[in-house]
Amino acid sequence: MPMHTSQRARADRGRGAGLGLALVSAVAFGGSGVAAKPLIEAGLDPLHVVWLRVVGAALVALPLAVRHRALLRERPALLVGFGLLAVAGVQACYFAALSRIPVGVALLIEYLAPALVLGWVRLVQRRPVTRAAAIGVVLAVGGLACVVQAWSGLRFDPVGVLLALGAACCQVGYFVLADQGGTAGREAPDPLGVIAHGLLVGAVVLTAVARPWTLDWSVLAADADLDGTPVPAALLLAWIVLIATVLAYVTGVRSVRRLSPQVAGVVACLEAIVATVLAWVLLGEHLSAPQLAGGAVVLVGAFIAQSSAPAEGRAEPVASGGAERELSARGTAA
Repeated sequence: MPMHTSQRARADRGRGAGLGLALVSAVAFGGSGVAAKPLIEAGLDPLHVVWLRVVGAALVALPLAVRHRALLRERPALLVGFGLLAVAGVQACYFAALSRIPVGVALLIEYLAPALVLGWVRLVQRRPVTRAAAIGVVLAVGGLACVVQAWSGLRFDPVGVLLALGAACCQVGYFVLADQGGTAGREAPDPLGVIAHGLLVGAVVLTAVARPWTLDWSVLAADADLDGTPVPAALLLAWIVLIATVLAYVTGVRSVRRLSPQVAGVVACLEAIVATVLAWVLLGEHLSAPQLAGGAVVLVGAFIAQSSAPAEGRAEPVASGGAERELSARGTAA
């Protein structure tokens, strides 16, 4: 009995640490928009901001890529998939969708990813999911609709909707690929190595898409306007690269290892709340009552989903995060 209690306490600590990492990741990702918007308003193309973000992060992570160069031989498909989907795909599809449909609608469609993860687990992997996890996803998506006010300015553009769905599918790839490491008979790859190589792959792909040779570099040498306050554009870019990308991806991947893809996906919906609150505080974009109510619903949904995991050692659906807690207990989540 004492051993069982100790194992359960260790599992609870691992889940708590995973939730904390997921929250840090959501906050870091959520801060990217507030820093990127002044750069875009200063004259940078959105795709150029994405390219600078990914290339800068790839350069920061280059020593890690060299250190984990064995992954190129051991897990090439994982690295290419992570770079194409989790790095380049999400960014490119989302920014392309913004040119055709409202920002709120695009963001809502992208954050259907947690529901799509459940669909992947249930229909493709043919594994059961907990009712609480499903309820948490429904609440989070419904609350997110209020946060982004999806009903404002809705225009039906089939291409734009498909692009936003593409971003959602790529985000599913992020959560599923970030969970790789629980495959039977194979040691989990170091998440830092996967992120480093994924950023390099994403940088190569985005270079072809964004055409950085047309970038106006003079914008980065000047100040950008942050709600009336001049801020060095280079400082905003540094925030996007170091915090909103490097820190966000590292904590996000580690959180998936400690939770489960679908639970981490629901918690990631908090990114929309963080982005909205930061825009309120730093950019003067005020929140409405429905947005505040929606934020509370997202928090409730995230809590229900992350607290749905039964005790370790029981037969449990994949949505409850059992396999990921076992990985964490073995120390595979670096």
